[in-house]
Amino acid sequence: MARSYLKKAALTARSDAADVSQTVRRILDDIEAGGDEAALAYAAKFDGYDGAVVMSEAEIEAACAQVPERLKADIRFAHDNVRRFAEMQKTTMQDVEVEIVPGLIAGQKVIPVEAAGCYVPGGRYSHIASAIMTVTTASVAGCAHITACSPPRPGVGVAPAIVYAARICGAHRILAMGGVQGIAAMTFGLFGLPKANILVGPGNQFVAEAKRILFGRVGIDMVAGPTDSLILADSSADREIVAADLVGQAEHGYNSPVWLVTDSRDLAETVMARVPELIAQLPDLNRQSAEAAWRDYAEVILCDDHEDMAATSDEYAPEHLHVQAGDLDWWLDRLTCYGSLFLGEETTVAFGDKASGTNHVLPTSRAATYTGGLSVHKYMKIVTWQRATREGSRDVALATARISRLEGMEGHARTADIRLAKYFPGETFDLSAAE
Repeated sequence: MARSYLKKAALTARSDAADVSQTVRRILDDIEAGGDEAALAYAAKFDGYDGAVVMSEAEIEAACAQVPERLKADIRFAHDNVRRFAEMQKTTMQDVEVEIVPGLIAGQKVIPVEAAGCYVPGGRYSHIASAIMTVTTASVAGCAHITACSPPRPGVGVAPAIVYAARICGAHRILAMGGVQGIAAMTFGLFGLPKANILVGPGNQFVAEAKRILFGRVGIDMVAGPTDSLILADSSADREIVAADLVGQAEHGYNSPVWLVTDSRDLAETVMARVPELIAQLPDLNRQSAEAAWRDYAEVILCDDHEDMAATSDEYAPEHLHVQAGDLDWWLDRLTCYGSLFLGEETTVAFGDKASGTNHVLPTSRAATYTGGLSVHKYMKIVTWQRATREGSRDVALATARISRLEGMEGHARTADIRLAKYFPGETFDLSAAE
């Protein structure tokens, strides 16, 4: 198989990774030591906001009243789709039990985490969809307390549409605070909030680093890098649609890779010529991001055939993977590494980003080789239990005693010995280490 790069990335998503860890650690330490006051000081510095941090019911209602009815209907539509998909996912997790051997019963129990902290970006873009994706799944999972946290804008507060989405999707509290200070507030339980058991949602490099540092004392959805997307297109694909889809994902940010993998040189060359033209038609801020992403991070790879295209895609393990090629069922069966898969031109990554029902919080930077994205499952703990009759414990105790002694763990062995002696008095057992 011969692959050729018609366009090769000058940079990778990690090329300009700033060392923000020290800064983030200092902020987290300051806020953990200083509590509410320290968090408010950082909020004043970074958010430029001096309004209420935990929004009151009256403030929430006032914000919701500012949202146009058409937008409210669109948010409800997206919420319903995400909710229905999450409810389906939840049915795949069940409490079960099985008799392992006669008299020994073991099982699993599915328990939602108590408190979820959902971060919703609100800086350059107001990520209404992120509120829908994170809060809805936490609500369907059954989390007892859900905090939605989003950066406020000076003199405005949290974007009204984000407030409306968080409210109808099930948030119990809405926190007007951004960045590391918002993550810290949810983790440490500031401003009267319960301490979060899990933090979810996208954010900038400071938010991502804060979640990475805090992982362990609190759960997280994933450590996220810049968003990335890959299109698999053969000669049957609509070249204009392929180009538009690449541009649509490039506008995420200056370091958001987009990749085109194809077995058609004609398609590749046509798309490469068209993409800059479409980027030039974007609004200024979007155009600047897309130009940089296309110039520095995009790649166009020419492959021999569909199998080579699929193998290339699996190596890249993209966050978003869009197939615009024939025989969609073949691709569905063949592809193995992606965050979310979009089959055919009739769907697109933007549908999944905003309203179709699957979640848009997905693994980046090749993390799709080992994990999927955010789902109702992320908020659920699968715990195990067991019970036994005395007869059912007999063989387990014998095996436990012998294995423990072979390992040198005499205390473990004696917890089995004492039960055998109590339950089966007068019997003799060989409890020595196995040879």
